[in-house]
Amino acid sequence: MPSPFPGMNPYLERHDMWADFHDRLLVELSNTLIRQVRPHYVVKIEEYVYLHQLDDEEADRERVGRPDLGVMAHRPPPLANGAAALLDAPAVGAVPPDVESVRIPYLEVRDRADRTLVTAIEVLSPSNKASGDDRNQHVVEWRRLLASSANVVEIDLLRGGERMPWVDIPPCDYLVTVSRREERPRVGFWPVRLRDPLPVIPVPLRPGHIEPRLDLQTLLHKVYDDAGYEDHLYEALPEPRLPPPDDAWAANIARTASPTA
Repeated sequence: MPSPFPGMNPYLERHDMWADFHDRLLVELSNTLIRQVRPHYVVKIEEYVYLHQLDDEEADRERVGRPDLGVMAHRPPPLANGAAALLDAPAVGAVPPDVESVRIPYLEVRDRADRTLVTAIEVLSPSNKASGDDRNQHVVEWRRLLASSANVVEIDLLRGGERMPWVDIPPCDYLVTVSRREERPRVGFWPVRLRDPLPVIPVPLRPGHIEPRLDLQTLLHKVYDDAGYEDHLYEALPEPRLPPPDDAWAANIARTASPTA
């Protein structure tokens, strides 16, 4: 069954659902693009990698459930009688602090002939929109892309957090932005309200090639159906919470859609 909501399903924005939905949607976007741009272009799933240095308390929490690291922390057994003693090193250092990596996939459309990046397509994640190091790193990468010769397509299906620093963003709950290299600093916005269907958007390529289209609503329905979200999606409330009129509207749809209702 497709998603029961006319547009974005706000229950998919929950922290326990978003990563799974994000990755599944990206695969569908990739598959849809490949069918439209081959053989002139190559579509690849790449990753941004953000590194966090953990303090001792955070590192201990990260180790929970990872017994292979726990074994490494045990002291070696005492030497048996007659075993040779270990030589002491002339200098002593320490292993680097624990580092946690956060990986966020995105799409690249590259020219098949020379592998030049033609278009970058991103589906924003909470870490891109929440104040902190991840957002700061992402904004730096975002500005680098906009200063390059690549087109940029940004799909923001999250109500929470701070949007990327585009200028003159219209009022909306969700936002799709298409920045064509030859039109910058001008960009195109597709503003979407909660009860509106998601748009069909173009993906810029090189001049002379027919631009593919991405029907975001159809792709959302496919992901929702293939993942079986209706079986468990409505067991908790949307995040962030909706305003009262929208909250009641969404709750009524969820009750109708849930097989356990």
